Amino acid sequence: MSEGSNQSTDTMDSTLAVIGLSGRFAGASHVDAFWKNIRDGVESIERYEDSELLDAGVSRSAIEDPAYVKVGAPLRDMEKFDSGFFGFTPLDASIMDPQHRHFLECAWEAFESAGHDPDRFDGAIGVWAGSGQNSYFASNLLTNPDLVDQVGHFLLRHTGNDKDFLATRVSYELNLTGPSVNVQTACSTSLVSIHMAGQSLLAGECDLALAGGVTIELPHRQGYFFREGEIL
Repeated sequence: MSEGSNQSTDTMDSTLAVIGLSGRFAGASHVDAFWKNIRDGVESIERYEDSELLDAGVSRSAIEDPAYVKVGAPLRDMEKFDSGFFGFTPLDASIMDPQHRHFLECAWEAFESAGHDPDRFDGAIGVWAGSGQNSYFASNLLTNPDLVDQVGHFLLRHTGNDKDFLATRVSYELNLTGPSVNVQTACSTSLVSIHMAGQSLLAGECDLALAGGVTIELPHRQGYFFREGEIL
């Protein structure tokens, strides 16, 4: 969360300030815990027992494969979402990609951290954001034929799931009137979002900017296969 000063002067005021932070990470549900873990050298990678992997849907043949690595970086309360706070029905919440859920909650937490109520902020607030691959749609929604029939493929894909609507969802739900731009540059998405937000502040397009990214791997709480030459 950043804000800029756009007062008219003989020279452009390039002063920007970071006034609020929010984040959720493996082993840390907020930014303060994340920095404490870094300072104290806390290991947030978890090693899973076979029973935990079976409960998470991993096949026994995979678990017994010597190439299967039984570790992961699970996000606490990944499945949870305060749908009532944002006015979503249980059905709407269940359809929404967990990446969208957590980003929306973190967006509100960032405003709390900054000490600004969007409804009472005197100025335009912009959003720059990006998300990881939407595995939830394929793994959890399309595998439920009754849900597909009830809601429809188009709405399932667009309502809370398509990458293109991450930023605009936040702007809509929090009534933000500045630019709302989705950013997708692979591993640099969050950094590029922050850069673009800063440029928009300097250009006077908004007075406050929310910028960041989200990635939650699904299926969650599982390990992975080691393959020679691959990044994992």
